[in-house]
Amino acid sequence: MSTVPAPHRYRVCALSELGDDTALGTEIDGVPVCVVRVGERVFALRDECSHADVQLSQGEVEDGKIECWLHGSQFDLASGVPLTLPAIDPVPTYPVTIDGDDVFVDVAHSTPERG
Repeated sequence: MSTVPAPHRYRVCALSELGDDTALGTEIDGVPVCVVRVGERVFALRDECSHADVQLSQGEVEDGKIECWLHGSQFDLASGVPLTLPAIDPVPTYPVTIDGDDVFVDVAHSTPERG
């Protein structure tokens, strides 16, 4: 059973469409979102590096982090916290729900809240 209220859940893709350690960029309700599968876990974070206006979904995924292709900042997929410079601000992360083969993301409830 889902813990995310249905009005805030948006279907992004099928779980079977997400390759391991790959990122998918999409837009949900006007919000750029990067969805990443690592093994059996799926993460969603804002598809925008906090250092520069660059899509994180175009970067490389490895060991639970994603790297911005432009300047090399790395972000933890679970928390959005930057792990390397030049980024110093986290990127928002969003709750993900898997229902059967469907991947849902809730962009209304980000952590940390985007100001």
